[in-house]
Amino acid sequence: MNLVTVITFDNYFLANIILTKLHAAGMECYLKDEYTVTIDPIISNAIGGIKLVVKKEDEATVVQLLKQYDEEYMQSATCPKCGSNSFTYITKPGATNYLTAIFTWIFSSYAVAPEYVYQCGKCGYESERLPETPNFETPHQN
Repeated sequence: MNLVTVITFDNYFLANIILTKLHAAGMECYLKDEYTVTIDPIISNAIGGIKLVVKKEDEATVVQLLKQYDEEYMQSATCPKCGSNSFTYITKPGATNYLTAIFTWIFSSYAVAPEYVYQCGKCGYESERLPETPNFETPHQN
């Protein structure tokens, strides 16, 4: 049986949420290096994070399910300015990211992580976190 790594995580909460969703969809998969990263998160980058491992023959189905979960997650957010659900995750425009790109290009081995933001495709609203969907169902108070 050939196993392949489909995605890696640096956070065991998200890794277990995705694992549970895939198990519910009938996929046989497991997390590799979960306990190592959980016990000593500092070495996560050194060992490549927590790996979601699946059978080679299930790889295409799992990748499609992961794309579907990501789309559902992005559609769950509502822009607080215009009410749109069309968010994308982009590199934050600005001098810091431009300098990062230049330094990375010049020094090639000196990588500086760029900053990312969620941006509304309709009005341009930006946020570091995906806005939550408002809860329109309020409990009745007596």
